[in-house]
Amino acid sequence: MKGSEKIKILYIDDEVNNLNGFKAAFRMDYNILLAENTVIALELLEKNADIRVIVSDQRMPNQTGVQFFQSILTTFPKPIRILLTGYTDIEAVIDSINMGHIFRYIRKPWNEMDVVSALEEANKFYLAESILNSKNKELQKAYDELDKFAYSVTHDMRGPLLSILGAVDLSKNMEDINEIKYMLSMMEKSVLKLDNFIQSVHEYYNLKRGELHIVNVNFNEIIKDLLDMYEISGKLNAIKFTTTVNQQSTFRSDEMFLRIILNNLLSNSFKYYRKDIDNRFVNLIITVATHEAIICVNDNGIGIPEEHIGEIFKMFYRATNEETGSGFGLYNVSDALSKLNGNIFVDSKLNEGTRFKVVIPSK
Repeated sequence: MKGSEKIKILYIDDEVNNLNGFKAAFRMDYNILLAENTVIALELLEKNADIRVIVSDQRMPNQTGVQFFQSILTTFPKPIRILLTGYTDIEAVIDSINMGHIFRYIRKPWNEMDVVSALEEANKFYLAESILNSKNKELQKAYDELDKFAYSVTHDMRGPLLSILGAVDLSKNMEDINEIKYMLSMMEKSVLKLDNFIQSVHEYYNLKRGELHIVNVNFNEIIKDLLDMYEISGKLNAIKFTTTVNQQSTFRSDEMFLRIILNNLLSNSFKYYRKDIDNRFVNLIITVATHEAIICVNDNGIGIPEEHIGEIFKMFYRATNEETGSGFGLYNVSDALSKLNGNIFVDSKLNEGTRFKVVIPSK
C-alpha cells in the first residue's frame, strides 16, 4: 500500500495466467500471495497470520470460492473475503453475501479500478474489525474486573463491619475488664482490616485514573517514611527491618506509584511472617544505577507455593489463608509497574521466604 507497509493479499485461481496477471497488476501496492488451488491457499493462510484480504475465483475444479470461504469461517475468521465471479454465478453470490461469507464480489473479467476499490474497502473493514475486537476484549476484561470488584467490596467491607457489630453486641453484657479488652482487640483488628482494604481501593483508583507525575526521586526520604510506618509492626512481631539505599545519581519517576509499589511489597513481607521462628527479618535494598532503580525486598516468611507464583499478581488472588487480605496489593504493584515500564521478578520457597526484585527505568 502506498506510503505504508504493504498489506498481504491472497489470490486464489486455478488459471495460471489469471494469477500472473493479478500479481503483475497489483504487486507495486500490495504484497500478493498466489494459490492455484484451495490446498495451497490453506497452507499460505497457516503460514501467514497477517493476511488481510482473500480474493478467490468462484469457478474452480474441486471447490467453489463460496464453498472455500464457508469452510474457513471458523479457522480463519479475520481475513476479509472477496469473490470473483461471472454473471451466471450471481445467485450463489447473493446467498453467500446474505449469510456473511463474503465482503464483496467483483465481476469477471475484472478491471483494475474495481479491484483497487474493493481491496481498499476490505482493508478499511479489516482495520475497523481489528479495533472493535480489541476494544471488546478490553471491555470484557473491565466487566470481569468490575464483577470481582463488586464482590470483593461487598465481602471485604461487610465482613469487618459485621465482626465489629458482633463484638459490640457481646460487650453490652460484659463486666469483666479482661473480656472487654479482648473484645476491643477484636474490634481493632476488624477496623485495621477495613482501613487496609479502603487504602487498597484508593490506590487502585489512583492507578487506574491517575497520570504520571514525573519528579526527581530521593529514595532516602521515602525510606524514612517507610521506617516510621513499619517500626511498630516490626517491634510487635519481633521482625528485624533493615534498609539500604545506594543512590549516587538522579532518578526520575512518579513518586506516588513508587510508594505504592514499596508499601505493598513491604506490607506482604510483614504480614506473612513465620510464627514458628525467632530470627524474623525483612530487608529492603534500593540501588540506583545510571538509568534505572533496582528494588529488592527479602524476607524469611511463609513463602509462596510454586504453583501460585504465576497467579499472585491477579486481582483479588490470595495464595494463602493464613492472614486476611484483600488481594489488591500485588495487583496494584503490577499495575503501577506497567505504567512505569518496570518489571518484577519473584523467587520464593515455601516456609523459607520470598524475594521480590523490581527494576524500574528512569524517565
